[in-house]
Amino acid sequence: MKKEILAVSPAQIQKYSTQFSCFGSDYVFSRISKTERFTDFTSHTMRLGGITMFLCLKGSLDADVNLEPYHLEPNMLVSVGPDSVINIRHADWDNLDAYVFVISPDFIRDINFELNIMTNVSITSNRPPVLSLSAEEVALMSRYFDLIHYNTVDNPEARYVRSISRSLIAAAVYQMMQFVSKRAEANPAPTLSRRANYVREFLQLVNQYHQRERGVAFYASKLFISPKYLSLIIKESTGRSAAEWIDDYVILQAKNLLRFSGKNVQQIAYELNFSNQSSFGKYFKHLTGMSPTKFQRS
Repeated sequence: MKKEILAVSPAQIQKYSTQFSCFGSDYVFSRISKTERFTDFTSHTMRLGGITMFLCLKGSLDADVNLEPYHLEPNMLVSVGPDSVINIRHADWDNLDAYVFVISPDFIRDINFELNIMTNVSITSNRPPVLSLSAEEVALMSRYFDLIHYNTVDNPEARYVRSISRSLIAAAVYQMMQFVSKRAEANPAPTLSRRANYVREFLQLVNQYHQRERGVAFYASKLFISPKYLSLIIKESTGRSAAEWIDDYVILQAKNLLRFSGKNVQQIAYELNFSNQSSFGKYFKHLTGMSPTKFQRS
């Protein structure tokens, strides 16, 4: 029988949690321990709308993520992208103890990440999104998750919850990247293919030039390939278009400048090589849903 695809809501996650917190639609934290009720989900194929981190402390779980099989056991950390389709095939429910943390893509884009670090690690490491951690590394990640949870449930000021969580989530993700990088250095990946090199070089170029160049053709010319071919390989390799990557870098830089630089919107528009404040405002609102001024005041 074909299984139903279930887009899981925070309320459904809370039902099966021994610890639970959420901050609006920004993120959901859950700790699942020794619960038989969660077996209800084995009759469904789930789709989690955000970026999902799963840290297994005890027990085990076998699942398919986007049709790829995964076996998770104690001290394993897995991270999967938004709208991934997850089918739980088997789990040691009586002994399971795990953190599940789901973060909306919009909230992730609102965090002050250095995108070149994030993308270079993920593209060049050629590693699956599953890490076997040491006991010390598990304890460290558990502390991050606990801090995010207690900040959310114990902090009465919503504005501070959001700001603190941004910093904590950024630290947790950087910590994961350090784990990935450490393992990549210890076990170097095979030489990258020409296509993978194009992806890596494109992201490096975008990191270098995004403050003044927003056209795909510019980056294609730097790589001596056509814009059409560059768009094709970036989309096939990362699941996102070259233009989307460029926009993400520009918007992240714009958000950082709006929030932290002390400059006004007009100064930031010129710094990012927009012809005027109006064109910058239209670009920013189209991609974020709010004006630069409103974002700066939020």
